[in-house]
Amino acid sequence: MQTIGTRQVYENPWMTVREDKVRRQDGSDGIYAVVDKPTYALVIPLDGDRLQMVEQFRYPLGLRRWEFPQGTAPDMADMRPQELAARELREETGLRAATMTELGLLDVAPGLSSQRGRVYLATGLTEGPHEREHEEQDMLTAWISRTQFEAMIQRQDVTDAQSIAAYAMLLMHERQTS
Repeated sequence: MQTIGTRQVYENPWMTVREDKVRRQDGSDGIYAVVDKPTYALVIPLDGDRLQMVEQFRYPLGLRRWEFPQGTAPDMADMRPQELAARELREETGLRAATMTELGLLDVAPGLSSQRGRVYLATGLTEGPHEREHEEQDMLTAWISRTQFEAMIQRQDVTDAQSIAAYAMLLMHERQTS
């Protein structure tokens, strides 16, 4: 597919939306709307059998949802993924990790968005004060056993696709290292 032209149709501090005119392989023309967001980091804080989760209100869903700490740098800044992961962990939970192990890469919604995310396993954790952004003021945190986490997925208390995919990456990582 060939991009013929592009125009930005919306921008805010977290994302831009563009419309691309394209030419398909068969020569026909079309358009794509693309949400551009910076790379995010998702962190799985693991202490023995416990996972640290955050719960927050997700406005587009109108619901509070449990997920792993995750986010992007402020004002769409470019930040090294491991630094971003440490920042998100500290910001949302107050935890600091002695070790951050990269588990893999996720594409959020490749049919709609260019956003990609790096997944990290955080171990050797110490607690400290969180440094939440204003939008995260209602965020809650909890230590949850792996059995509880899996039950939360089954009950649909955890529906965040990135958190569920990241957990699968953790399971594969553990299989490879055992």
